[in-house]
Amino acid sequence: MNPMLITIYVVFSLAALLTVVRIVRGPSILDRAVASDVLLTLVMCVLGSEMAINHHTRTLPVLLIIAAVGVFGSISIARFVARRDNEQR
Repeated sequence: MNPMLITIYVVFSLAALLTVVRIVRGPSILDRAVASDVLLTLVMCVLGSEMAINHHTRTLPVLLIIAAVGVFGSISIARFVARRDNEQR
């Protein structure tokens, strides 16, 4: 295995662990939403780095699906929070 790939995996694994801690401990739904977006971005970075190092594009459809899930999830949470704030006023 490529030493650069191992380094990338270690760094992103540490970042993912800290992000999961924020998802679990997040005091509000917005903290958890931002942390989940960060986690999806980390997964996309790992897949993109692996594609660049190994010179292939086999996981490109997976990257696109993860990006779409992240966008739609963020929009859904934003609409939920906005609706909840309007109901409280």
